[in-house]
Amino acid sequence: MSPQTETKASVGFKAGVKDYKLTYYTPEYETKDTDILAAFRVTPQPGVPPEEAGAAVAAESSTGNVFGFKALRALRLEDLRIPPAYSKTFQGPPHGIQSERDKLNKYGRPLLGCTIKPKLGLSAKTTVEHVMNVYVVDLILPKMMKM
Repeated sequence: MSPQTETKASVGFKAGVKDYKLTYYTPEYETKDTDILAAFRVTPQPGVPPEEAGAAVAAESSTGNVFGFKALRALRLEDLRIPPAYSKTFQGPPHGIQSERDKLNKYGRPLLGCTIKPKLGLSAKTTVEHVMNVYVVDLILPKMMKM
């Protein structure tokens, strides 16, 4: 088991999340038709128990910050179920692809959705190499265009 630290409120893991048995794991829970369900494949770092890595995912997957945790070596979304009633409330994006191309003045090739940043676990050297490759081949990464 991973070393845990005592806090005033409860016991937590080094990754900054509470013991999954205390907070995130409810084996008797029965899913409802209104629940959004996500199935992840979680690979913990060596020496990190699966429970700790799973607790990190459960705690942060809704905020999009899962790769900030050092407890994870890899994470892959395997399946996602969005209730039909919830899907019907989505009116679509406020702007279309043509609007994005017009803003960027980039046409005739794909716009890629990717952000290269150290938080992804890349070293500084590797981050610079990837960013330089993007600019050398003139790939279009809209999120980077805002930098």
